[in-house]
Amino acid sequence: MTVLTAVLSLAALAMPQKPTGEWIDLFNGKDLSGWKHVGKGSFIVENGVLMSQAGMGLLYYEIRPFKDYVLEVEWKVTDKCNNSGIFVRFPEKSDTPWHAVNYGYEIQIDDCDKNGLKFQTGSAYDQFAASKIASKAPGEWNKYQITIVGQHYTVVLNGEKVNEFDGVRGSEGYIGLQNHDPISRVSFRNLRVREIK
Repeated sequence: MTVLTAVLSLAALAMPQKPTGEWIDLFNGKDLSGWKHVGKGSFIVENGVLMSQAGMGLLYYEIRPFKDYVLEVEWKVTDKCNNSGIFVRFPEKSDTPWHAVNYGYEIQIDDCDKNGLKFQTGSAYDQFAASKIASKAPGEWNKYQITIVGQHYTVVLNGEKVNEFDGVRGSEGYIGLQNHDPISRVSFRNLRVREIK
């Protein structure tokens, strides 16, 4: 192998991988088929939308875990201080929502400024702070695009990159949604995954 060939091979390895295959819809817009709820509270389906009720609970896609992927989720809150999140890569099914908090990453939804960017929308809750708030006003739909390759995570909210970090937790796991408390009513729709291989 020549030096040039070796350099080109290393450059190819360093290039970001591209999503392959089709989008996989996680939520059918009708019911909770494929999903399981653990903990307090619940989610209901209303007019094609998942809505959180009470908590602290976890609704997760139990059909299968995912490794490297792009996840897209649309969400909206009814109040600036509504609290929720998208869980990624928690490694095992569990009967407690705290498993997802402790062993995966929660991409936070919470625009209250009382605790700082480490706990606000776009952060990996209590781990990696968001760089800014890019949420729309309560009542308007937001769109997360979360890309995970290896241990590298990129979080884009409404077209703006708000977080990028290298994690240390599992390399494969489940996807879930948080219902946090009785006051926080958060809605979700258009949940889909495109795998990266």
